[in-house]
Amino acid sequence: MLKKTLSSIIVCLTFVLNIQAQTSKADSSEMVTLRIDPDAARGATVSQIFDEVKFIPLETTKESLFGSISQLRTTKDSYVIYDYDTKSVLIFNKDGKFRAKVNSSKVVADANEKDKQVFYGFNLVKNKDESLIRISSGKNYFFFDLDGKLIKKEAIGKRTAEDRYIKFADSITTIAPFYVYKNGKDSTNYEIAILNDKKEIGLYFPFESDRFEKDQYIGSGNPLTEYGTDNELFYVRYYEYNLYKIKPKSVSLAYRIIFPASISLPKNFMDMTEYKKKRIEYFEKNPGQIYGISNPYLIGDNIYFKINIWGWSQDKKNALVYNLKNGDLTSLKNLEPDARSQFLPVTDGGSFYDFTNNGFHSYEEGYLYTSYSSLALFTFKDLNAGKDRKYDSVLTKFFETQNKKSNPIIIQLKPKKN
Repeated sequence: MLKKTLSSIIVCLTFVLNIQAQTSKADSSEMVTLRIDPDAARGATVSQIFDEVKFIPLETTKESLFGSISQLRTTKDSYVIYDYDTKSVLIFNKDGKFRAKVNSSKVVADANEKDKQVFYGFNLVKNKDESLIRISSGKNYFFFDLDGKLIKKEAIGKRTAEDRYIKFADSITTIAPFYVYKNGKDSTNYEIAILNDKKEIGLYFPFESDRFEKDQYIGSGNPLTEYGTDNELFYVRYYEYNLYKIKPKSVSLAYRIIFPASISLPKNFMDMTEYKKKRIEYFEKNPGQIYGISNPYLIGDNIYFKINIWGWSQDKKNALVYNLKNGDLTSLKNLEPDARSQFLPVTDGGSFYDFTNNGFHSYEEGYLYTSYSSLALFTFKDLNAGKDRKYDSVLTKFFETQNKKSNPIIIQLKPKKN
């Protein structure tokens, strides 16, 4: 009995020491603490927050008609959009003219696949000097050009994990989320790995491979956010109010956000056994508590981010901008339209649902992108009735030729940096 006990202890110690030997620790030496009360956020005029505002209606035809923008990416001359309602990828030129569409009819299943081929998003990948749309469906990747033409089809095989990897601009560093480190027959799962020419140089936040079976994890969207600075990412962990910054050689705890206790999770929430596998039940009973933050962008002196709660209310200030220099806290839902936005709101927050559900779609080449429906735009125009508002040629034509059932509108915003 004693020999068995000693053997068990030695095995456990060996396992623990192996993890400790490999695990990297996030540097918190330069951490900045931000005390934020969302209810104290103020409004501002659009021109106080953004230097440029551009409305881009998307051409409506029988083929191009779709519901809403679930995913948006840009290329040099195109907008690539995924619509969850129609399970389609649509490509529009930068002026909003319809270019092509990819739906299940172009994603053909293998002979041994009986299920209908559907997909739930896309990736843009580089192929020499051009961008290709990569769609994962069934057992295959389908690659389309920006004219919706199928270029190639590849079996996914063992590439599933690498599909999530992000390559930095330095061409050397790769960020690998949910990475499996192998040491002989042993393996350890990490939330983040930094690879340099495929060699592990940093392994962060180990976790048990079956953790999602043992407990409930409510996500707030993609935990990794590109915010326009080469070779840097923000990373957000489950049930934390921390922003980690990932660079080519390290992960650091950059910002710790402290919210009022009344809307914050209990300390050590994940260690509280009474809530194990009962997280959803907890949030249903505490719908006003923040379970996570998402969409963080560091733009100049400003941090943009979204707070996520179980309950829903149009009055909640859940999309915020915090100025690191002066401490000003602005609610994006409460921006007042002015001449820069042609006296139209730049989000539909507080009136409709797109911005509340999605926040900003992306931040690319110095611009934030959001969207709302034609119904919202016509509603906002009606609120300007009798106020002698003048619209540019694009919106004037849109209001003359389209209606409340036309395609959504992209709003391109250039944020101020100070």
